Amino acid sequence: MKEILTRFWSSKKLRVTTPTRHVLARVGGQAELSCQAIPPQSLMHMEVRWFRSGHSQPVYLYRGGHKTSGEAAPEYANRTEFVKEGLGEGKVMLRIHNISILDDGPYQCSFNDSGFVDVASMNLNVTAVGLETEIHVQDPDADGIMVECNSGGWFPRPQMEWRDSNGETLLHSSKSYSQDEARFFHMKMTLLTNMSQGSIICCVFNPLTGEEKQTSILLASELFNQDHIWMKSLVFIACIMFIVYLLFICCFFMRKGCASGCLRRCLPVLNSWPIQILHFLVCTGVLFAIYLPHRHRVSLSDPRFPLYNNWITELLSVTLFLIVCFVLPIIILLLKQLSPTCLTKWEKNKDSQTGLGKGQ
Repeated sequence: MKEILTRFWSSKKLRVTTPTRHVLARVGGQAELSCQAIPPQSLMHMEVRWFRSGHSQPVYLYRGGHKTSGEAAPEYANRTEFVKEGLGEGKVMLRIHNISILDDGPYQCSFNDSGFVDVASMNLNVTAVGLETEIHVQDPDADGIMVECNSGGWFPRPQMEWRDSNGETLLHSSKSYSQDEARFFHMKMTLLTNMSQGSIICCVFNPLTGEEKQTSILLASELFNQDHIWMKSLVFIACIMFIVYLLFICCFFMRKGCASGCLRRCLPVLNSWPIQILHFLVCTGVLFAIYLPHRHRVSLSDPRFPLYNNWITELLSVTLFLIVCFVLPIIILLLKQLSPTCLTKWEKNKDSQTGLGKGQ
């Protein structure tokens, strides 16, 4: 009777603790979850159970001096190892092999004996470091060069930032992430720059372990050749040519003394096929020049990039050349039609004004 009372009162003072509240494990590695009784005493006669909140089946169950396999969760089958060398001292440990991201989360360890039940909680933090980080440079446009960094295979969600060659943080343009079926995080971050900043570094690091991976790229000055300037210049030239052409026609129709005769002579020229082709070429050049800065860009590493990058610029060059070639003949034709008639009428008007002045 005295022995029973002693055991009862000792169980009242007994409690379960864990040496560490947070256990860190890498994907594919192993984790060790430890519990101990305070004050130390033998656990041979107790039931020891590891379980997770929200799970009906335990991770591991030790009862009656051996493992109870039938009640354990099937996802932990053949992956758990019960270390019982410290049972006599009140210490137990569960070793989980082949850790996956699904093992991440809180765990509880309970000791159960007649007249005594206590639970200790701990958290298993699973980590994974991405295997590869890639940087892609997209085709330059009017806003600058878009640099894109991609990295996958991380857990938990990593931190990501751009740095310059001096280690200073650069403001990113966008940042996004996704998770695959295995719950690994895949990160994407972009940076829009319009000036050469030397080496640009993409840094990705695990917030739990502090492990970091860096990938750098050196943006050559040739990438900043300001292609967009000549695109804007082309639009400007085309617009100026079109405006000058309209002003020429307006002045032609509004010129005193030339409207009646010159109109009949120049209408065939204005309605001729060179003028129509010039209209088409000017409109084509303007549309292409407006489209170029806003088109969907591709990476410089894309094998089709040269075709993507060159065909429109070459077409614009041909269009500009044709515009110049058609403008010159049209101007010459108009001058030929205008010269005889307008010059004669201008001389007559001048003579008549001179005669009137003398008569007065």
